[in-house]
Amino acid sequence: MDEERIIQELNFKAVRSSGSGGQHVNKTSSKVELYFPVEASEALSEEEKARILKKLANRITVAGELVLQSDISRSQHKNKKDVTLRFLNLIKDALKKRKPRKKTKPSRAAREKRLKKKKIKAEKKAGRKNPLQ
Repeated sequence: MDEERIIQELNFKAVRSSGSGGQHVNKTSSKVELYFPVEASEALSEEEKARILKKLANRITVAGELVLQSDISRSQHKNKKDVTLRFLNLIKDALKKRKPRKKTKPSRAAREKRLKKKKIKAEKKAGRKNPLQ
């Protein structure tokens, strides 16, 4: 993954932010939307694209774009920086390979402890039964 090439492939769009904010909010476009065409990317290998498409499937549109937005700040530049950082972290996280789990058996002491607890619980429940039955 080449961060610089990926950043060059990003498309940004500034839109008007929602919510309260007085008169100024009606005139400025401070909210930033980031669009990244995953399948059309040249900075990612086919394997990386497949991994991203699988792990981020719920965030990718029908057109095959990953869309993120930021309206944390009133500044368009800060929002652009924020959404870019979030995007890079999301991509890095999606590309991480999980370590395979090693199968292990419970230890002898753990098995004995479980059986002891089971026996105590069974005796407790047996003590609740009606003695006439």
